[in-house]
Amino acid sequence: MRPLNSVIAACPPSGIRRFFDIAAEMDDVISLGVGEPDFVTPWRIREAGIYALEHGYTTYTSNAGLPRLRELICDDLAGRYGATYDPRDECLITTGVSEGLDLVLRVLLNPGDEVIVPEPCYVAYEPCVGFAGGTPVRVPTRWEDDFAIAADVVAAAITPRTKAILIGSPANPTGAVQPRAALEALVRLAEEHDLYLISDEIYDRLTYDGVHTCLGALARDRTVLLGGFSKAHAMTGWRVGWICAPQPVAELCVRVHQYTMLCAPHVSQLAAVEALSGPDDDVEGMVADYDRRRRVFVKGLREIGLDCPEPGGAFYAFPSIRSSGLDSETFAERLLHAESVAVVPGNVFGPSGEGHIRCSYATALPQLEEALVRIDRFLHSL
Repeated sequence: MRPLNSVIAACPPSGIRRFFDIAAEMDDVISLGVGEPDFVTPWRIREAGIYALEHGYTTYTSNAGLPRLRELICDDLAGRYGATYDPRDECLITTGVSEGLDLVLRVLLNPGDEVIVPEPCYVAYEPCVGFAGGTPVRVPTRWEDDFAIAADVVAAAITPRTKAILIGSPANPTGAVQPRAALEALVRLAEEHDLYLISDEIYDRLTYDGVHTCLGALARDRTVLLGGFSKAHAMTGWRVGWICAPQPVAELCVRVHQYTMLCAPHVSQLAAVEALSGPDDDVEGMVADYDRRRRVFVKGLREIGLDCPEPGGAFYAFPSIRSSGLDSETFAERLLHAESVAVVPGNVFGPSGEGHIRCSYATALPQLEEALVRIDRFLHSL
């Protein structure tokens, strides 16, 4: 048989999923691994979806998505962050941020183009760059600096083949929120070298300390914004995301989207309309609950001897486990088998993640407290 696609064949399976395949075979596991809200979608949003189904909204929409939803997204960005995009030709509804990332990279990159990816980073960033024919170029960030992206380190990685910088803020896996000054420095670099900025802002509403800075408000003409409803609105299974980008980029994203996905689900888009049309009480309540868990969990990690940077956003803690004497992979595997606590080894998010584990605090507080007891017991057993 002829060989299959070499880029895809060389891509390893997700390092996140391996541990949860093991955990699925075990009893009494506390999972701190999957990046998914433990809340169900708020009732008013579910009710809008039910209404849509009952009234037969089961057809395609336009390729770009429902005009009303695009208007609401652009209004929200303008009102909340001062980022202005035209809903008619600079906004596209996608089947989650994952599709949005894939579309954008396919549109921006020619074979061999380089994309600078500060790490630790979300596990999909580098594979998606490769799938689009590009070359990911890692630049490290340090936990001692709260994983802030240093412009001088990024600048040193720029070559004539560099096309874009891809960042997530608030970040998965670290929970780091990039300071406005760091983003402004990246904008200056992008302008100096004529680079695109791809900004994954799916966790924008989950910012606890200070105010989220939207990169599209700083450099809208060279920024592609990615966002969605999965995290803040607890809508992971509805698969609704969006791209906001300058018109030439958005137009080509729609072109790829119309041949591959056609449109995001009609019912899900109508539920998303309700998410943005109604009051913010549900989101504010969930964010306040995450914040309580964040403070309890990070304090608990420090009390059992694990240094942990204060996560400013998302719902992840990224403690150092260097004091254990174990590498990240060994720590996670032994913790799972010894104490039935599932975490993600930090090295799967990039070399700078080695010596850390990712713990999601998007789970009930009693479970988090029990997880701390078990991790403490595991540390004492070493």
